[in-house]
Amino acid sequence: MSETLAKYIPEHAVKPVFDLIVANQVHLKIVNERQTRHGDYRRGPSGKHEITVNASLNKYRFLITLIHEISHLVAFEKFGRNIKPHGNEWKLTFQRLMIPFIRPEIFPNQILPLLSRHFKNPSASSDTDTTLSLALKQYDKENDKNYVFEIPYGSVFRIKNGKIFKKIAVRTKRFECLEISTGKLYLFNPNAEVELINIQ
Repeated sequence: MSETLAKYIPEHAVKPVFDLIVANQVHLKIVNERQTRHGDYRRGPSGKHEITVNASLNKYRFLITLIHEISHLVAFEKFGRNIKPHGNEWKLTFQRLMIPFIRPEIFPNQILPLLSRHFKNPSASSDTDTTLSLALKQYDKENDKNYVFEIPYGSVFRIKNGKIFKKIAVRTKRFECLEISTGKLYLFNPNAEVELINIQ
């Protein structure tokens, strides 16, 4: 198991993560990318703790996602199943489990202050922390994806299901985009990954 982990997370995180997995009897599955989420925790019918994490994540995002999901398990075990999935109990657990990893041997120096800030009050997804998300994106494998917030208004883009949109306006924290084929308006999170299309 630790050899497998070493392929996906920073070297100095392997032993403490392995210890967390063993201590909490986690059945970890590394899966091909799902478009809607980086990871998932559920308690299987047999009572087994199953955590899945996307194989395509870079090693820093993989580590954050794995600790995020282990925090769900630990919070549910400690505080009971009736707590909110991303409520205060989970936030405290996530902070406690993540802090030992916020070290220069594990994360690059420019990410450390962003992580420290994020973990003062962690959100349900690190993707909603735009600064942190962009900093982590630098370590992704090269791809042709952009975030919605980076592309100019009027740009046309495609999302993973093939639908094509045009970016129109910003509404509070999200972006209004028009689906070209139906004329319907949709709201996109700033960090939605999209593929820019050049229309001559």
